[in-house]
Order: sequence, then C-alpha cells, then structure tokens
Amino acid sequence: MSDRFRMTLGQLNPTVGDLDANAAKARAAWDHAKAAGSDLLVLPEMFITGYQPQDLVLKRAFTDDAIARIEALARDCADGPAIGIGGPWREGGRLYNAWFVLQGGQVVARILKHNLPYKEVFDEMRLFDAGPISGPWRIGPLRIGSPICEDAWSPEVSETLAETGAQILLVPNGSPYHRGKLDQRMGHMVARVVETGLPLVYLNAVGGQDDQLFDGASFVLNPGAKGGAEKVAQLAPFDETLVEVDFHAGPDGWRALPGPMDPQPDEWEQDYRAMTLGLADYMRKSGFGKVVLGMSGGIDSALVATIACDAIGPENVRCVMLPSEYTSEHSLEDAADCAARLGARLDSVGIEGPRRTVTDALAHLMEGTTPDITEENIQSRMRGVMLMAISNKFGELLLTTGNKSEVAVGYATIYGDMAGGYNPIKDLYKTRVFQTCRWRNANHRDWMRGPEGEVIPPRVITKPPSAELRPDQTDQDSLPPYDVLDTILDGFIERDLSVRDLIAEGHDPDTLRRVQALLMGSEWKRHQAAPGPRISSRAFWLDRRYPMVNRWRDGG
Repeated sequence: MSDRFRMTLGQLNPTVGDLDANAAKARAAWDHAKAAGSDLLVLPEMFITGYQPQDLVLKRAFTDDAIARIEALARDCADGPAIGIGGPWREGGRLYNAWFVLQGGQVVARILKHNLPYKEVFDEMRLFDAGPISGPWRIGPLRIGSPICEDAWSPEVSETLAETGAQILLVPNGSPYHRGKLDQRMGHMVARVVETGLPLVYLNAVGGQDDQLFDGASFVLNPGAKGGAEKVAQLAPFDETLVEVDFHAGPDGWRALPGPMDPQPDEWEQDYRAMTLGLADYMRKSGFGKVVLGMSGGIDSALVATIACDAIGPENVRCVMLPSEYTSEHSLEDAADCAARLGARLDSVGIEGPRRTVTDALAHLMEGTTPDITEENIQSRMRGVMLMAISNKFGELLLTTGNKSEVAVGYATIYGDMAGGYNPIKDLYKTRVFQTCRWRNANHRDWMRGPEGEVIPPRVITKPPSAELRPDQTDQDSLPPYDVLDTILDGFIERDLSVRDLIAEGHDPDTLRRVQALLMGSEWKRHQAAPGPRISSRAFWLDRRYPMVNRWRDGG
C-alpha cells in the first residue's frame, strides 16, 4: 500500500444557479488535478449549485438537475482522480446539504451535513434536514473524514470520525467573510486537530454572492509535535486557485507536507478587496459590464468610484455630476479632479430646471407651508430619476453611495440617493470610509484595475462632509460628529449595548437617545436599500434583523 497521497484543493468561485458553468469549472479543475498526478480533487460545499442557494433548493426541478450534473460529472471523470464536490441530495422525503465522492464513474460516498447553521447569515435549518454523522470514506490508502462546514465548529462530528477510523479530516466549506473571520475559523480548526490528533484540510469557497463574500483563505494543519497544531499551508484570500497538497504516512500516522504559505493582508486591505470583489462578482454574475454613479465631489462617491474602477476598470465607469444651485464650486472641482485621476468618464446633468418644475407643480399644494426637508429631498429625488434614466438607457448598473453610518440613522433620501442596484460601501462606517480612502491612496495591488497613486484628492478627504441640499449645509448640522456617532453606532449595532451601558462608557444621554431614535426609526428605509457586500459581523438585514414597526425604545 502506498504511503503517499496527493490532493488538489479547488478554492474556486461558483455561481448560484449556473449548473452548467459550475460543472464545467469542476471538470477543468479535474483536468488540472489529473495532470498534476493527484489522487483526489476536492471542491467546496454546495459547489454544483453555488452557495448560498437559499430557497432555490426547495424547488424539486432544481435539486434534481443539480444531482444529475454531479452524476454526469462522475461518469465523465471516471479515468482519473476521485472528486469530492458539494451539492443537494433528496432521499426519503428529506433534503440534505451533501458532499459527494466520485470515483470510477460512480458516486462512491455521500456525506450528509449534520449540524445546520441558523444564526447570522444562515438559514439552513429551514431548508435542509440534518443528516446522521457519516463515517469516513476511502480513496486509495487513505481514510478521510469530512465534517461539512458547521460540522467542524463543534467537536462531536470530528471525534466520531476519528473514533471510526478517519486518518485525516477534510472540511469543505462555504464560510462567508467578515472582518477577522480567519482567526475565528483557525481557532475552531486547531481545536479539532488537538482533540482528534489528525491533520485537517480546511477548503473554503471564494467569490461574491449577492451581499455575501466568500474569502477562501483555505489552510492545512498538522498536529503539533509538542501539542497544538502546526499550519503547513495557507492559501491567499479572495483568489481562485488550484493547489496540490501531499500527504505522507509515517510513524505518527498521515501528515501533510509543507505547501504554499500565502500572506494574509491586514484588515484594511481585506475589507477593500471584499468590497471590490463583491461588486465585480455581483456584476459579472448578474450580467452587467458597466456602472454609473452620482459623483458629488464628496468622499463617499469618490470611494465608490475608486472601488468600481478597481473592480471593472475605469473604462467601464461613468460618473455623473448633478449640480443644483447649492452645489459649491469646490465640489464641482473635486468631482472632476477625482474622475480625472481615476481615468473614469465624467458627465454633468443640471437638476435645477427639473427641481424648479417639480417645485412649481406642487406650489398650489405647498402654499402657506414653510420650506423644509421636503424641498431638499426633491433635489435628491431628481438626481435619482436622472441616474436611473442613464442606467436604463445604457444598461449600466446604478451604484448607490451611502455609508453604514448614514444607512444606520436614515441620513439618506429614499428614492433619491438611495436609488440603485448595489452599494459597495453599505457596511462601512463613515470613519472607516476616511481611513479606507487614505489606505487606497497609499497602496496599490496587482488585482486593482484602477490606477495607482493618490486617486482620491486630499481635499475630498479633509473637507467637512455635506449633502449640499441647502446653503452652507454640513452633515454635522443634523448628526453628531462622525467619530462620536460611529462609536455610538458600534455600541448599539456591533456590540448590542444598552443606553445605560453607553452612558457608563461616557456618552451623553441625550445624544444616545437621539441616535437610538434615528436608528430604530430608519428600519423601513433599510428594507428598501440596495444590497452591498457584508464585511462586518453585524451587517444590516443579514446579521441584524429588526421589525420595521417597533415602538420599544431603551430609556436607559
């Protein structure tokens, strides 16, 4: 019996519902694995359908089609390495999240997910039935145990597999990104290695799906010689890659030989890459090739334009300035300067005429009232109308540009600046917008399609933010300073603290209650907001789900 085993890890990017393309991607990976002399190609959780397929898996025709593609893949790839691939499975009136092992033209093993996640972004308990704990399966000399994703976040599945003869653990995943997620995964997987004494392969998907990101960052662990675990391979985050990992049987059992150790960028780069990939994949997977966005001369639209240029290239980005009588000269200059630095197209469409027309049309109804936010919002909604017309006419995806701070407190106009199909900075607080702009000006990577250098003008970063809907307006006329606001929002949203908790941290009680009222009262707007990439562990709707009608307030 051989004491060597070669495995190809397919850290790849499937598309939900594109069964043909996903099967073709699996077949191309198998061709690579065969040429590399591998014994086994492994692909992530639910790879054939893409992840997360949500209620698509409840449609019988869809799951039947997916299973048929896996069976066809087995027949077509009979004369080479085995394949492990995720997909749905129906049996006895039950529906499972499964992982199929294909060898010699047949499905030779089928592992059913036992622990179904239901917190944060997951809804698997509603969609799937929990399978029994499957035993290990054999390819050549090696008995492999496969806890599927959540199955490896607690000890019982891995311990059972070790007790029933598994010699390594192989964990196929669809594990979504949020800031700091790799450390969280690593902690759980090290625990499984320590408990079982077995090497562990953690294989994760990569790519964007709606408002979720899968960051890959797959890795391989060996039991440590003096306890703990030793990382012997680490794949880059966010990149599709096919990598061979070799195992050797020695006196202490099977161990992985050292493989690639790709660096893991810091959180600023990973967040920026996540936003960029999220936009690029949302467009590619939904059929868009170009974007349009309103370019105000402010920091949010400058960052969104930069992300778009890095995602799809400046030649595919249209920026539109939509000035009114309140638009400052420096905003016009800054918008033009930023677009020029990026190499993106900049058009200008004046809204003063349409604004006056709408105001005049409503004059007989508004007579006797005092001008207020109603008239301000007409400007924003005129901009939304113009941008949507350009989007419709030229087939360009309209990007919205509201940051998480604004989305949190409703500092945005529904059907105005909230109009659009995708928001790359939806989960980025305003204070992080400033820092992200500084980071991008100082850094450039090979995966960025926009130019290097100081692409966001310094004045855009340093000037006071303003919606410019009335004379001399700044955001801080309506909101606390962003460093104060974001600290409060972090407490309410990211840490779920009470008013009393935040008073104890030194915040002003009246400011806290005011921010809480804005946060709670804006839920209806967020339900109508464009999707955007999740980069925190408390993204709106995915992680934090509140009723739109909610009369309770924390009085502190």
